[in-house]
Amino acid sequence: MNNMKQLHKQSNANQRRDEEMPTSQTPPYSPKSLKHPSSTHRYLPRSINYIIKEQRLLFTLIGILIGSAFVILRPSFTTISIADTGRGYEIPSMPRSTAISNQDTVSHYYRPVNKGVGRVPVAIGQKRRRVVVTGGSGFVGSHLVDKLIARGDDVIVIDNFFTGRKENVAHHFGNPRFELIRHDVVEPILLEVDQIYHLACPASPVHYKYNPVKTIISFFLALSSSTNVMGTLNMLGLAKRIGARFLLTSTSEVYGDPLEHPQKETYWGHVNPIGVRSCYDEGKRTAETLTMDYHRGDDVEVRIARIFNTYGPRMCLDDGRVVSNFVAQAIRKQPMTVYGDGKQTRSFQYVSDLVDGLMALMEGEHIGPFNLGNPGEFTMLELAQVVKETIDPSATIEFKENTADDPQKRKPDISKAKNFLNWEPKITLREGLPRMAADFRNRILNEDEGKGVK
Repeated sequence: MNNMKQLHKQSNANQRRDEEMPTSQTPPYSPKSLKHPSSTHRYLPRSINYIIKEQRLLFTLIGILIGSAFVILRPSFTTISIADTGRGYEIPSMPRSTAISNQDTVSHYYRPVNKGVGRVPVAIGQKRRRVVVTGGSGFVGSHLVDKLIARGDDVIVIDNFFTGRKENVAHHFGNPRFELIRHDVVEPILLEVDQIYHLACPASPVHYKYNPVKTIISFFLALSSSTNVMGTLNMLGLAKRIGARFLLTSTSEVYGDPLEHPQKETYWGHVNPIGVRSCYDEGKRTAETLTMDYHRGDDVEVRIARIFNTYGPRMCLDDGRVVSNFVAQAIRKQPMTVYGDGKQTRSFQYVSDLVDGLMALMEGEHIGPFNLGNPGEFTMLELAQVVKETIDPSATIEFKENTADDPQKRKPDISKAKNFLNWEPKITLREGLPRMAADFRNRILNEDEGKGVK
């Protein structure tokens, strides 16, 4: 019994001694407690302290150096060298199923270099653009569409077919990069594109005189006191909303019956504002004004081209323009109609030259306006002689009274386009006229066969 009491007292004494011992005297073991941070690190932020401790910064820098060396030295370039007219071209590696059918398509994938063999990053290539062409089924518009499609762009054509023809773009039907929308530009339309070529407007005297109000509306229409506009302003508004670059195809008609010869872009013109041609002349002048106002006021990227007389395949057979008139009449064995004394002068450019100029202007960094035309000048009688030599030496000429406000002289000064766009026409009238005549012959023959003409 006594032994039990002594054990109980001893255990109580041990318990009291344990409770009185401070807990700080027996701290738990921790390997980190052996490391005493320096006074400098004690006052740094925890994130910096974390990087500095245990040489983490050194290992991070070593990792960056290794990664950079891997990217720089890794053979990530593939080169294929071909020859074209003595120059070397490079192409990124493409799937074997990819086919390149013509030189225009080749120019989209290839880029010229100074040496025959070089290196092009696989991931680098020209961005495929989404381009809208108003009036794209017309004479000039359809040739522009061909060139854009060949370059590799996605093209949307907007046309109401007042003067355009579906046949001009039918060869693109089924192409996933081509889209045709039947739409009148006097009504708004919502699209997402990178570039806008605005060609929509009747351009021949027969068409724009047929409906002069429609012609000028296709450029500009103000309703009451507000700025509700159609045509050109619809396209300018679209360009403003989506940040697209806008190109206006104006005309040499803005110079009217010029008192300056040849005509430079600085010439303001000599136009009859109430004549039968004024719907077209003043409409284009107004369109230029609106284009520049959108550029100055809303920072819209714009380009302005002043197009001189253009000819080539797909022109309307009976549109009243002198080249198409002469060619169609000569093929049909009809007298070629010369208005006035035939001493009026014009300058004629082939359509492919014009398309090259329009694309150079759109891709360049200069607003314009730029004259796009062939400075080779012909009188109407000289033109008739070239048509006779090309199509039918027995063709005759019929003189008629001249039309109102017909300009007496027209010749572009293209110095500005040469200097800033590196552009000038290449195809002469004697070279281009046979190509146009072949197209007209086929269409007139088909037209006559449809009518049962033998």
